[in-house]
Amino acid sequence: MGLLDWYKNRPRPLTQLSRRDLRRKELLLQKQRDQLLRRIEKLADDKQTLFEKGAGEKTPEVRRALAQEFELKTAEQLMLGRQLNIRSKETLTVSRLRMLKENAEQSRTTGDRLGRISQADMLRLERMIESDAVTSELYQERLDDLLSTAATEQGAAGLSEAGQAVMRIWDQVDSGMMKSTSEAFDEADRRVREQQAEPGEG
Repeated sequence: MGLLDWYKNRPRPLTQLSRRDLRRKELLLQKQRDQLLRRIEKLADDKQTLFEKGAGEKTPEVRRALAQEFELKTAEQLMLGRQLNIRSKETLTVSRLRMLKENAEQSRTTGDRLGRISQADMLRLERMIESDAVTSELYQERLDDLLSTAATEQGAAGLSEAGQAVMRIWDQVDSGMMKSTSEAFDEADRRVREQQAEPGEG
């Protein structure tokens, strides 16, 4: 059961749950997200195998069957991708609320943040979670704005500049701008090392 169903059927709102309950739900959502990710990765591998098999196949009937299977696996991949987007946003929501709960217990200066999450706020989050147009990255920004979290907390669940650099290099590999995987790895490693070294310089 996803966060939305769980939230609707819970007698208490998420903001009133204990840290233990939030952590338990966070771990469950992470497990579901990881399972979806593994299934998507397997589908991608299966599609690659199908495509290569079809490229070497000369019989039209066999090729049509392979093309249909390729199409079905793509449709499943897209469906699971939407579910993964939802699970990622749900996980992020619970993680953020748990962090705020911990901060509230550690310092009175942050204790009022949980009070800012009203029923209307939760409905807004629910609509963003269900929307395929809202990516996990965009959702994180909206969620951070809603929770009024500090900018320094954003790296905990999102990507740092170093992580974003790795993502950009992968995009370059996908687009063919970088042909060599080993060259791309070396560049990613260099970028991450540079980013990690920056705070200690000067």
